[in-house]
Amino acid sequence: MGAGRTVLVTGVSRDLGRTLARTLATDPGIDRVVGVDVVPPRGDLGDVTFVRADIRNPVIAKVIAKEDVDTVVHMSVIATPGSAGARGTMKELNVIGTMQLLAACQKAEGLRTLVVKSSTTAYGASSRDPAMFTEDMEPRRPARTGYAKDVVEVEQYVRGFARRRPDVTTTLLRCANVIGPRVVSPLASYFRLPVIPTVLGFDPRLQFLHETDLNRVLRHAVREDVGGTFNVAGDGLLMLSQALRRSGRPNVAVPGMAFGGLGSVLKSVRRADLSPELVAFLTYGRGVDTTRMRSELGFEPHYTTASAFAEFAASLPPGSRRTDQVLGALAERLPAVDDDRPAQLTLAGGTDG
Repeated sequence: MGAGRTVLVTGVSRDLGRTLARTLATDPGIDRVVGVDVVPPRGDLGDVTFVRADIRNPVIAKVIAKEDVDTVVHMSVIATPGSAGARGTMKELNVIGTMQLLAACQKAEGLRTLVVKSSTTAYGASSRDPAMFTEDMEPRRPARTGYAKDVVEVEQYVRGFARRRPDVTTTLLRCANVIGPRVVSPLASYFRLPVIPTVLGFDPRLQFLHETDLNRVLRHAVREDVGGTFNVAGDGLLMLSQALRRSGRPNVAVPGMAFGGLGSVLKSVRRADLSPELVAFLTYGRGVDTTRMRSELGFEPHYTTASAFAEFAASLPPGSRRTDQVLGALAERLPAVDDDRPAQLTLAGGTDG
């Protein structure tokens, strides 16, 4: 990569986007980094130039032109509304924002590289899934709502852009669930619950990507200019039961029919957002093949799935001393599986082999 490049990073008000922008600003092969978001970041941006702009507005094209941007890293496809507002606003930011950003990129004659952070949520999660998804596979059950549908639509627009601008290196990174001590996401919030609900009768396979490896792979994609779609995840898989034992978190097995209702309660008290796509993931799990990540993209994560989760688990606060009381109260609120089988409560602890 030659010197003098100018990189624009969207979504810098969130920690992952801000961290990436700061990291890129220290790269000797990059002249300037411009961070864009609708609200200023809470933390220090270092040498990054912040521009307050909404990617849903055509004004983003003026920002790209004025700053003479040749590389765009799109980090604004979000799984939680956060400061963005309600679900409708989140969809606008994800889908309409991406459409406007890509329209601006298409007009930018000097653009040479586009990197988009996507998610393995694009594959969905169902009982019909293959053991491992490769990049060429489609979801067995197409997403109909929520973040999963946003991801699918965003990827369609990115592929359309790549066809219209073959002169631009377009890299789409389908990242596994990002985890780490500083990560704020629906799955991280789930694991931070004082008592963790699981779907009775299911033990899903999980894959994780450590937050520092997310930063590394995005920086790698900017520097190496390798186009294509790539699954990105740490080596190996963890069963949910293993993750719970290793974290020492108490858990309660909830009948599938009651899981959605429990999710509504947790969302109402702002403890976790068990969206339909997250419930499906916590029921069936998902695994993705990362061969192309290594052989074509040339990237190797530092953390495995297990070690990424271990570092996250070490950051969790100790369980409540009132665990037994909490479990008992929760059990009373859950419906029975049938006339003779109440909901099952399990206190997780220790480690597994």
